[in-house]
Amino acid sequence: MKIVRNAALGIALLGMVGLGACNQNAGDKETIGSLGGAALGGLAGAQVGSGSGQLAATAVGALIGFFIGQEVGKSLDKADQLYAERSAGDALESNPTGQSSTWSNPDSGNSGTITPTRTSYTDSGQPCREYQQTVTIGGETQQAYGTACRQPDGSWRIVN
Repeated sequence: MKIVRNAALGIALLGMVGLGACNQNAGDKETIGSLGGAALGGLAGAQVGSGSGQLAATAVGALIGFFIGQEVGKSLDKADQLYAERSAGDALESNPTGQSSTWSNPDSGNSGTITPTRTSYTDSGQPCREYQQTVTIGGETQQAYGTACRQPDGSWRIVN
């Protein structure tokens, strides 16, 4: 009976974490990952310990699960960074001045644009491009300006 009850609890917690992953707020993703990880870690710890050691095993499992879940929640937003980096690299390499490239993460709803605004060259002939960037996260748009220069390996590095 204990195994069936714990299995049902585990399935319910997994469902909560799965539904929570649909949330669009980065802080909520981290919180849900942390809490879900703590719950699952506590459940696993309770299965390992016995007698008076069961409480300690549950606490340790919950703590470890908390930190693992928190990292998983954070990593969900790395997809946004990948979309933005790809778009920026393509725009800086190929777009004529004034032509924007856009990116959008369908999972998070976050999006942005990058527009090269001027091209110049260093004394050594290295191309540099000034750009304007917008990023919309949770419905709020922020703007940034900067300059990036092409590196010998073909990547673009922000210089200011």
